[in-house]
Amino acid sequence: MAHIVILGAGIGGLPAAYEAREALGDEHRITVINAEPYFQFVPSNPWVAVGWRNRDDITFPIAPYLERKHIGFIAQSVERIDAEGNRLELADGETVDYDYLIITTGAKLMFDEVEGAGPHGGHTESVCTIDHAEQAYDDFKRLVENPGPVIVGAMPGASCFGPAYEYAFILDSALRKKKLRHKVPITFVTAEPYIGHLGLGGVGDSKGMLESEMRSHDIKWITNARTTRVEDGTMHVEELNEDGEVRQTHALPFHHSMMLPAFKGVDCVANVEGLCNPRGFVQVDDYQRNPNHKNIFAAGVAIAIPPVEKTPVPTGAPKTGYMIESMVTAIVHNIKAELTGEGEPNSKGSWQAICLADFGDRGAAFIALPQIPPRNVNWFAAGRWVHLAKIAFEKYFIRKMKKGTSEPLYEKYIMRAIGLNRLEK
Repeated sequence: MAHIVILGAGIGGLPAAYEAREALGDEHRITVINAEPYFQFVPSNPWVAVGWRNRDDITFPIAPYLERKHIGFIAQSVERIDAEGNRLELADGETVDYDYLIITTGAKLMFDEVEGAGPHGGHTESVCTIDHAEQAYDDFKRLVENPGPVIVGAMPGASCFGPAYEYAFILDSALRKKKLRHKVPITFVTAEPYIGHLGLGGVGDSKGMLESEMRSHDIKWITNARTTRVEDGTMHVEELNEDGEVRQTHALPFHHSMMLPAFKGVDCVANVEGLCNPRGFVQVDDYQRNPNHKNIFAAGVAIAIPPVEKTPVPTGAPKTGYMIESMVTAIVHNIKAELTGEGEPNSKGSWQAICLADFGDRGAAFIALPQIPPRNVNWFAAGRWVHLAKIAFEKYFIRKMKKGTSEPLYEKYIMRAIGLNRLEK
């Protein structure tokens, strides 16, 4: 009997556990370890930040749902990974041995790379976690009481831009509903070289369409923005030109700001010799397996993916839900191949970007197949149907996670919503 340990219980980790149980049967032991005792549907956090959702809407306790599938659960953080000894050291001093380790931890949020940034001791808010989103909502309520300028965007080195666009438009919609939008100028400040880059080099006409959406919502923007420091009520930004030289400096006032940070690998993962790149992201081969530690696999935000292109202000490549889902499926198939004696791993994840982004009362959907250009499919569209589709997908995904399904949820739902019958492999 093999022991498969899954480190992290987010959009990658929980499906990995269910898929592993379905594929491997009850003869193998599966354990999920997560720092928090609950699952959170992170894509809904921008809604939480304006009071459209609350914690109970998008979180649920992990243990009872895993127990139904005979999957173990430990709600603790991991202090150290002993890759040579196949052992994890937990925060309480206990250890967990494994035969296979699947890393789906997400990332460490690097607010401290910009002085004065971040929700804990800094001056900017975040929607990266449910705790951050709740704190952002408290600050949103203060904004309603005392309207003034708002800054939304992404810091240098960021790789996840979609939630910044979502929050800017959702905030716009929330303020309009309260008849306060005319008192709140919004500026979008991003490390991207242009609006709609998204860390992907653009998708279809994402530049033109998102610029049009911003103009129609009275949102100004600064691109190639290197945020240097944040003070209480003032953000200092260097706007670079295409050669990486400072074109203009800005001291932007704000009453409320939500800025996404750059990511690094979490400490226990980043500290393993031979596992990660210099930023602490797990290096994987075509089969999601680390070349130096053959029984360690990784998926999602935790893995190393090079930037799509060099930009004046550093940007990273995002890892979207469908991509994460396909990585997890490949990992489970590859572990099964080894355990059943079918041979070496041969399943590959589909590194393809598929996303629904909500804009408050409209939304945008894009498909980049593959993620890194040139592409076979390069499609971007906007409309009210995306807003409605994302609301439905939230409920669909949470329901399926509680049920313990091993279905490919992103492919099944989003491709149906978009109207495509299959992905181009």
